[in-house]
Amino acid sequence: MIEHRLTAYLKKYRLITDGSFGTYYADKYQTNEMPELANCAKERAVCERVTQIHAEYIRAGAALIRTNTFAANTVLLGTNREGVRKNIVQAVRLAKLAMQSLRDREKCFLAGDIGPIPLDAQYKAQDAEKEYYIIGRNFLAEGIDILNFETFPDLAQILPAIKQLKADAAREKRALFIMVQFSVNQFGYSAGGMRAGRLLEQAAQCAEIDAVGLNCGVGPVHMEQIIRALDTSKLDKKYFIALPNAGYPKRVRNQIRFGNQPDYFAGKVAGFCGQCRVDIVGGCCGTTPEYIRLLSETLGRTKKPCAVQKLQKTVKPVSVTNHAFYKDKKEGRKLIAVELAPPANADDEKVLDAAHYLKDLGVDVLTFPDSPSGRTRIDSVLMAEKVHRETGMCVMPHICCRDKNAIAMRSLLLGAHINDIHNFLMITGDPVPTLVRQTTKAVFNFDSVGLMNIARDMNEESFPTAPIIYGGAINQGRRNFDVELSRVRKKMEAGASFFLTQPVFTDEAIARVRDIKNRTGACILCGIMPFVNRKNALFMKNEIAGLEVPDEIINRYPEHATREEGEAVGIAIAAQLIAKTKDFADGYYFSFPFIRVHMLKQILQ
Repeated sequence: MIEHRLTAYLKKYRLITDGSFGTYYADKYQTNEMPELANCAKERAVCERVTQIHAEYIRAGAALIRTNTFAANTVLLGTNREGVRKNIVQAVRLAKLAMQSLRDREKCFLAGDIGPIPLDAQYKAQDAEKEYYIIGRNFLAEGIDILNFETFPDLAQILPAIKQLKADAAREKRALFIMVQFSVNQFGYSAGGMRAGRLLEQAAQCAEIDAVGLNCGVGPVHMEQIIRALDTSKLDKKYFIALPNAGYPKRVRNQIRFGNQPDYFAGKVAGFCGQCRVDIVGGCCGTTPEYIRLLSETLGRTKKPCAVQKLQKTVKPVSVTNHAFYKDKKEGRKLIAVELAPPANADDEKVLDAAHYLKDLGVDVLTFPDSPSGRTRIDSVLMAEKVHRETGMCVMPHICCRDKNAIAMRSLLLGAHINDIHNFLMITGDPVPTLVRQTTKAVFNFDSVGLMNIARDMNEESFPTAPIIYGGAINQGRRNFDVELSRVRKKMEAGASFFLTQPVFTDEAIARVRDIKNRTGACILCGIMPFVNRKNALFMKNEIAGLEVPDEIINRYPEHATREEGEAVGIAIAAQLIAKTKDFADGYYFSFPFIRVHMLKQILQ
């Protein structure tokens, strides 16, 4: 493998980077316009601003500058991929002009800068994964051999692109150095709810990443506290990056402003660099060329990084309580889960009556959907807590990612835990209905895999003696079966220990679920939804997305059947589906329309 020239540099010296391009540009030119737009500005003087700022940072002592492309993506630039490519080409050209005009180009490194792409209901994680790769390829096409992924809340979206880009470089016999930085708050958590230590350890385990660290989010004091709390022994094989903000901002005349304290910043950053191993250091939001000049003078450009500070931890044996709903499952016995939809009003009598009835039948767990279809209902966790308190049954609320950010999710899981709720189904969730999008916005900071990563992190940190148990959903009807199979595997890697499928009605759906079981070994509860009459079946077929209800099922329900006749058909169909899946299913997940849970007794006979 070809050694990168930056690797050779870092073996001898600590690398000092530039500071914040964006906040410095906004303050210097008194504008709220995205600085990336200056790359392709028609006015030459506006383009020259970019070169001038790069030159100021180089003169200040930066040995690495980052291209003015943090927001160079289709979403933030509001353009197509060709527009992004042109922006990147111009940004690289302007940065190289600054380097060539001031010093020997070989003594200053240039990194292609890549920031997060915002996601929403239209632009999903899969779209972002593809675009990160395309952005990286654009940089490689311009001769850039350092890529800097900064201010990310987690690794999931950028990891596929990183692996593919590194593979491309190896195939083309090119050296490529990849830097990854996460942004966390003063308590050490990212916007995705992940702990700094977990994020850095995950990145450090990736062979394709050369340097890992933190940027943005916090000032130098809180960054030092976060770094000191890390188990640095797990980061030994990677160069470590620290790029704190100048401090914390305030809003002045509708603009974000940072205080001007370069002496304080340089002293604090140099202080923790002397105590902790920091190989690459510089600044993020609020840091100007003056900050970098003082930091460079304080640290000295040729000072070698200090040795890694090893932390010796005493590991005590921990007794772990297993609260999984499947913990007492005997070999050959099928698990039974039943869904009870929380009501849309404050009347919970029917739900509680159904819960007591199901307890007498020996049901293993009751599940509670989390506001499906984006319509207001009693909160799933609060409903589960009341049912558990009144019946003593094992309960499992669903949690979707639509309505809560990472802070709210962590608070929710903590609150559920102290109320003896330990089982969860974690799903991405339905979008907000079109009619209410003007007043209600979906959150979707992460999908179900991201939420599972938060849960896994909290199990290690907050629930080591009684970890929460969580599983995911399987949509066997997804058009691209390979994508669904891949999602199941990702969820298992994130700690999912069981899966509930969408209701199965066809032999094709059953075959798909069986295939997932055979290829992953996952614990799977097959979804069973016994319709109660023809009208109910037609409604579910035509108005509920994601359900594949064949005409064969519809036609088995008489046009004008009595209640008993309609239920009898549903019971018979459910029993037949169970017979077809019993060779591989670990259990069944029942959803009864109109809470007609009395049908379960006959189905299980």
